[in-house]
Amino acid sequence: MSDDVIKHSVHTLVFRSLKRSHDMFLSNQGMLPPIDDKAENILKVIKSRDSYGLVMSAVQKAQAMKEREAMSRPETPHDTEIAESAALASDGAMLPYTGPAAPTSTAITPLPRKAPVMPKPKWHAPWKLCRVISGHLGWVRCVAVEPGNEWFATGAADRVIKIWDLASGKLKVSLTGHVSTVRGLEVSARHPYLFSCGEDRQVKCWDLEYNKVIRHYHGHLSAVYTLALHPTIDVLLSAGRDGTARVWDMRTKANVHTLTGHTDTVASLVCQASEPQIITGSHDSTIRLWDLAAGKSLCTLTNHKKSVRSIVIHPTLNTFASASPDNIKQWKCPEGKFIQNLSGHNAIVNCMAVNPEGVLVSGGDNGTMYLWDWRTGYNFQRLQAAVQPGSMDSEAGIFAMTFDHSGSRLITTEADKTIKIYKEDDTASEETHPINWRPEILKRRKF
Repeated sequence: MSDDVIKHSVHTLVFRSLKRSHDMFLSNQGMLPPIDDKAENILKVIKSRDSYGLVMSAVQKAQAMKEREAMSRPETPHDTEIAESAALASDGAMLPYTGPAAPTSTAITPLPRKAPVMPKPKWHAPWKLCRVISGHLGWVRCVAVEPGNEWFATGAADRVIKIWDLASGKLKVSLTGHVSTVRGLEVSARHPYLFSCGEDRQVKCWDLEYNKVIRHYHGHLSAVYTLALHPTIDVLLSAGRDGTARVWDMRTKANVHTLTGHTDTVASLVCQASEPQIITGSHDSTIRLWDLAAGKSLCTLTNHKKSVRSIVIHPTLNTFASASPDNIKQWKCPEGKFIQNLSGHNAIVNCMAVNPEGVLVSGGDNGTMYLWDWRTGYNFQRLQAAVQPGSMDSEAGIFAMTFDHSGSRLITTEADKTIKIYKEDDTASEETHPINWRPEILKRRKF
């Protein structure tokens, strides 16, 4: 009587064969064959000749020269000579000479340097939401406060510029004229003018006495994303998707300079009276400092790894900050020297604002707001902007923010079509909201 052969699938048989092979070779799988030194040397020689063949002769020449120099140098005195001279010098010494002593220097030996410690941050009151203003019919993309601190203007994707009373939050006037999203606003401190730019490639100058457009600045080849006014001269700057920043004469509408050099959209632009007068940040992940008189780039900062969407200048210190999804970085003017990283806001940072008290606020594309102490880079508060009832959570995005001129109100414009106003919590104190600060050795990244 013959046993019935059990038929297995090919899959099962293959796996059994694999298991048997594995069990067979498991005991000596860690035993590698001995390294053949001759073969290794040949491999190294071939690799070095292939990679460095062109410069091999130069390296050999340099080595030969070094050897010649070493041969031609006078020989240093030996220990015996040093001992003899030391013995001659120490005839009147009380103790016998024991050996070559270390040369004594008259200079005072420096003390070992202490590791740099993060200075204690200044206490800032936490901020809280105090007003939500709705009225726009699209994403609110930009905001500017009037120099008298009585009203502010906002521009949105509904193509309308709205002017609001700062104290009451009531709508004062709506300005229509753009045919696409309004992306940038600036109010002049020297004239009764409001400047606006948008995705329709237009840069407009509005006369606020008549609420009408009085000038157009033509030249941009694509959407215009940001505006800046020079604080002391009648110069307007605009930048956008065509990768250029343009300098305009406010009165004559002449394109004084076209600042070229960025290879992608220029997303942020700031202007100041001191050097460098113009700073731009771009989606090509660089920051450029410009000479306004010459219309040329002074230097390019390439520390960021991702697009730079916001730049803000401190009102009193000669420093500025730039925001990118990888880090917020602080820099010193005029040469653009790196100061420190502000790490932790892991979002696309669309905007920043800073007040004279040293409170830096960064606003993210996901509705997060981080508040920092400017000097130390300490993150003292994190907020999540609540969306307007009826909006989706995905519409929690902050597009622009600014402090009013007193620094006591923060205005943000958001993707849920609202404008939010924040203020400091008057009831808070250092006892109720202590600084969660541990002095640590600085681990500043040098890039």
